[in-house]
Amino acid sequence: MRAKLLIVFSLIISALIKSGQNVIDKYIKEGLLSNQNIYRQELGLEKSLFALKEAKSLYYPKVSFLADYFLADGGRTVDFPAGDLLNSVYSSLNQLTNSNRFPQLQNEKILLNPNNFYDARLRATVPLYNKELSFNKKTKQEQIQLQTFELNLLKRELVKEIKVAYFAYLQSVQAIKIYENALSLVLESKRVNESLFKNDRVNKTAVVRAQNEVVKYETLKSTAIIQSNSARSYFNFLLNKDLDHVIQIDSNYQLQIASISLDTTLQLREELQKLSIVEAISRDLTGLAKSWQMPKVNTFVDLGSQGFDGKFDNNSRYYFIGLSLQWDLFNSRKSQYAIQQASLNEKIQKSESEYAYNQIRLQYNTATNNYRNALENYKASVVNQKTARIYYSDILKLYKEGQALFIELLDAQNQLIQNDLQVNISLYETYIKAALVERANASYQF
Repeated sequence: MRAKLLIVFSLIISALIKSGQNVIDKYIKEGLLSNQNIYRQELGLEKSLFALKEAKSLYYPKVSFLADYFLADGGRTVDFPAGDLLNSVYSSLNQLTNSNRFPQLQNEKILLNPNNFYDARLRATVPLYNKELSFNKKTKQEQIQLQTFELNLLKRELVKEIKVAYFAYLQSVQAIKIYENALSLVLESKRVNESLFKNDRVNKTAVVRAQNEVVKYETLKSTAIIQSNSARSYFNFLLNKDLDHVIQIDSNYQLQIASISLDTTLQLREELQKLSIVEAISRDLTGLAKSWQMPKVNTFVDLGSQGFDGKFDNNSRYYFIGLSLQWDLFNSRKSQYAIQQASLNEKIQKSESEYAYNQIRLQYNTATNNYRNALENYKASVVNQKTARIYYSDILKLYKEGQALFIELLDAQNQLIQNDLQVNISLYETYIKAALVERANASYQF
């Protein structure tokens, strides 16, 4: 018998209910499009994409325009004995040429600081080897993955909230109908008792008690309407709509119990995927801390012009190519401390991942057990409902014939109404618990 029940149960939970999914799926799409938290997360993801592009751009040449202009006076000088070197030669040349074509020169003091001097250039720099850039790029890529999982996490949580709120609203609407049916029953009971009282077959107490039952269920109906309005407001709030917006009711959910996949592949949970990415980022941060031991090599090219008094010609133009190497050999153990911190952070993240997995597994087990319990409660309530209907019908017939007490009729009537309510509660409870299982194993497909 147990094996048969397991087979039946497996068939029930083999797939999600296809009927009626269009309505709830439509609301889910509306909720995903209108939710402000999701919108902000999408903007954050877009921002991270630009951060990745920025990290990639660091590998490409950077071209800058640089210009310097100098005015100087005083400071260090260099003595240049031009007169001592050339005046005797110039005197001899003047004698030979019988002229003064070669003037006498003064010894010069040349100012080392350039005066009225400019240097304008275009500089292109390209990194040839830099591990920091590599880790920076990788970290930005992982940040995008992290935010993608966070976005899916928000979506999945919203899907669950929308489903639970929708089923709670359907449950409240059906409860109103049950109380309306109950009012019909107690009004009929009141009519019957009034008729019997006129014929002196019952006393006044039966009539008064019947009237009290009418008042009771009118009050319960009013309370159910208020609760339904609250459920409607919350559902519309999730969809970012007017709180009084009319909700489309899908009657298919009143015809069958909820079925759900009980797949235990919990690795699809965004929480675990996020922690996996955080672990990878921690490892990269450790690698980044170690990268100080590696040299940084860059190359640069200058194309420019320099000269005095703003002159620009073939003699002023120049190009300059170079390589730069930076290799930090000692930094007072700063990097070693950073490496130790990053290594400890790796261990912390690993521990958090293990703890989170156990939490998620506990959540999944609790959700599936609650779903199975709701399923059994629904099956039992359906059986009790059928029995209650038969019992009420029999007692009402006997009461009209004077073969049953009014207290027995009230008992049968209340049993019938309570069982109707229990069927309604347990039916939608299976849908709510199924939504929680779906959230626990991340089985909803976006």
